[in-house]
Amino acid sequence: MKASQLRRKSKSELQKMLREWREKLRELRFNLASGKVKNIREIREVKKDIARILTILNEKRD
Repeated sequence: MKASQLRRKSKSELQKMLREWREKLRELRFNLASGKVKNIREIREVKKDIARILTILNEKRD
């Protein structure tokens, strides 16, 4: 997801998305350990999306 799309969302929507992305990352890591993940690159993308959301939440805090 692009940062410009995230900036249009409210703080509560971003916090909800952050919880969802963190849950997805947890599931991907669990599946990676059990050998079910075929697309390892997806983990990197999820981590970047989490970082984008955290950055925008910090911008909105000020």
